[in-house]
Amino acid sequence: MPRTARPRRRAVLAALSCCVALGCGTGTNPAGARPTRPPVAPAGSGQGVVTWAASAYRVGEAARGDRGYRLVVHTSVGGSGLRVRLSNAFGDRPVTFGSVRAGLQRDGAALVPGSNRPLTFGGATTVTVPAGGLVLSDPLPGHVPAGSDLVVSLHVTRAGGTLTGHALAMQTSYVSDGDHTAQESAAHWTRRTGSWFYLDAVTVRPRAGRAAVAALGDSITDGWRSTAGLNRRWPDHLARRLAESRTGTVEGVANEGIAGNRVLTDGPGQSSLNRLSRDVLSLPGVRTVFLFQGVNDIKAEPAPTAAQLIAGYRTLIQRAHAAGKCVVGATVAPFKGWPEWDPAAEAVRRKVNAFIRDSGAFDAVTDFDRVLRSPHDPERMLPVFDSGDHIHPNDKGMRAMADAVDLDSLECRTG
Repeated sequence: MPRTARPRRRAVLAALSCCVALGCGTGTNPAGARPTRPPVAPAGSGQGVVTWAASAYRVGEAARGDRGYRLVVHTSVGGSGLRVRLSNAFGDRPVTFGSVRAGLQRDGAALVPGSNRPLTFGGATTVTVPAGGLVLSDPLPGHVPAGSDLVVSLHVTRAGGTLTGHALAMQTSYVSDGDHTAQESAAHWTRRTGSWFYLDAVTVRPRAGRAAVAALGDSITDGWRSTAGLNRRWPDHLARRLAESRTGTVEGVANEGIAGNRVLTDGPGQSSLNRLSRDVLSLPGVRTVFLFQGVNDIKAEPAPTAAQLIAGYRTLIQRAHAAGKCVVGATVAPFKGWPEWDPAAEAVRRKVNAFIRDSGAFDAVTDFDRVLRSPHDPERMLPVFDSGDHIHPNDKGMRAMADAVDLDSLECRTG
């Protein structure tokens, strides 16, 4: 881990004695300025790199005991020593997990035979996560391939009150009553869900020197209006590009998007200012933060001024730099045609985008506005990329966004 993360790790270890805590784009700084703080070296393979993540928040149902969750997630970077992070960050009562297993998906809720293995926490197969807490499993021997469909099965023996999860998974997972985590068949996993529960990160130990990028955003990053179950969110496309690259060291991608999320104020999930530490800076191996957010602030009522939103960006940048991370900023995409669009909101968007492009505050810039906008009406999304609601790109738009990212900008080279 970077040095800045070690005190946090020691504090969580002390508090949770039974657990181990976790711990077209230009690609250049538009003003030619170097980052205000060069990044520290990324976490080495011995510390791990995040291969999948989803921001946790309070979901709209009550936590229940004797409930099983079979959660399907898609890895980015491959490696050994798989570890899962369980979150009760928004719970108001402890949650006890009686069994946690990880395997590979064969089809639906069925697993590849022989792949489903138990995870431990400080050597124990059960773990209790206190209200507001996080726990990280012990490393699991064996290799997890890049770009694989990993299945994490949880059995909650005791829970109540508020449930922590990620409502908009764009992926089918499964629910059961009782403990069926050891089963590799789908026999008892007949109820489907479009959400993830409790699981908020998966890490592996990849090749030495590998690192990750964390995409901090809203519903566009979360993948809304892309095709569910096919991993066509723009961070998924970015992960595939990184896997195919032969020159870079950034291979892990953490998708930290929340639908409806804002930079400045809480709403669906905590604001980016309030969740940056938990959702991004606590993840091992993250070298670069990719910030693509602001449209939900701009279209809010009342909306912040451009100066207020820019101040929020500056705070996020300063905090990421202080943690040894570089920050790539993405311009806010056009959204004319969405019900909350009006000329005043468009004026704020243009001022904010001018700051992102020209201020030199970011270490690099990706111009999603330029990629997605119509040349005939720059306030609107290009119809071929529009999912139909005029704010969320479709599969083609998601792919175009990922293709616009200069992969070299994620390496955070400062020389």
